Amino acid sequence: MTIFSKIIAGEIPSYKCAENEAFYAFLDINPVAVGHTLVVPKLEVDYIFDLPDDQLAAMTVFAKRVAAAIKQAYPCTKVGMAVLGLEVPHAHIHLIPLNSEGDMDFRKAKLQLSADEMAEVARRINEAFEQ
Repeated sequence: MTIFSKIIAGEIPSYKCAENEAFYAFLDINPVAVGHTLVVPKLEVDYIFDLPDDQLAAMTVFAKRVAAAIKQAYPCTKVGMAVLGLEVPHAHIHLIPLNSEGDMDFRKAKLQLSADEMAEVARRINEAFEQ
């Protein structure tokens, strides 16, 4: 069982931003920007392109809704989407608020947000998602 599966199952706490029957979105604990969110399928699959076509399409549509919520909660020029998939063997999409291309540089220092700050970010995104 991957760390993301444990998060989805509630065995490991997370800052949930959105959820439906097939997908779960939560804040990255090492964000490159405020609002940096991960979207994962509840189906444990290592490589995103190994997802069945209908699941991959549905994950993209779910991520689109989460991105709209991020943009509403944290106004930005766009929300960038990246699929790296090397750090955790569970398919996932990074959604990052962008005002410049440098905002999506994974090599830069990660933000250090308090638990209260993380909870507030997740709450704002979830509130926008639920509208």
